Amino acid sequence: MEEKINILNFPLLVFRQKLFFLIISISSFAIPFILGHPQWLVGSLVNASLFLAAIFLTENFFLPLSIFPSIAVLLRGVIFGPFTYFLIYFLPFIWLANLILIFSFKIIYNRLKINFYSLKFFLSVFSSSFLKFLFLSIISRLYFKFHLVPAIFLQTMGVNQFFTAISGGILSFFILSFYYAFKKINTRN
Repeated sequence: MEEKINILNFPLLVFRQKLFFLIISISSFAIPFILGHPQWLVGSLVNASLFLAAIFLTENFFLPLSIFPSIAVLLRGVIFGPFTYFLIYFLPFIWLANLILIFSFKIIYNRLKINFYSLKFFLSVFSSSFLKFLFLSIISRLYFKFHLVPAIFLQTMGVNQFFTAISGGILSFFILSFYYAFKKINTRN
């Protein structure tokens, strides 16, 4: 019998976890590579995949998932218009920001002593989204101050990151709700 792994109270068989990683990996690369625009949509979908990774996967899967989306953006070369090459400056910081989002969500969710699931989930989403925004905002301001990037990156790597992370968290909540409903229906049959 295959071993079960409990992640944020969501047990997954090891095989299913690897399958879920494969699906999330393909999604987190394909969404920015194929869609490209608008940033609010692409960012929301990618952040939803990062939140779902935090919920369903173990930590050894987080690093590749934090890297795939920005590599896809770089390869597509569209989201930042003519400023795409500036993205290279941000790559390690975007990867780190995605890891901040995933790990902080997981840690905050596990440490909050709130019994109301929705409130606990959304407080964790808000807090981790803010940490991601804060980190990228500081980096973009430093880059701008030293004339490494144009002003557009102050918004793109600032407030836009916060709102797309919040949107991704809300989307992941709905996906999770559908997962629970589907699982509940299947266990009754």
